[in-house]
Amino acid sequence: MDDVQKRIDDLVKSNRVVLFMKGTAQFPMCGFSGRAIQILKACGVQDLKTVNVLEDEGVRQGIKAYANWPTIPQLYINGEFVGGSDIMMEMYQAGELQQALTQQG
Repeated sequence: MDDVQKRIDDLVKSNRVVLFMKGTAQFPMCGFSGRAIQILKACGVQDLKTVNVLEDEGVRQGIKAYANWPTIPQLYINGEFVGGSDIMMEMYQAGELQQALTQQG
């Protein structure tokens, strides 16, 4: 595991809810990242850790390899990859995301 993958792995495993996104929770830099933040706010997430991939090209590319998922944002709950914006929306509408967020890791 190289340095970037190790840093990503540490972030994912040391935070209960992690969103790799473009921009910040206060200022998302793409519509999908903005929608992901809105969904998590609607779920009442308090302990969200966000990682702005635009600040680190290594993380921006490395996160795609880490989850074998080509797009950003990417949500992790309790160390598990959940998905991107579209999957988050589907899970939210079905009540599954709220369930996943209330389960303790």
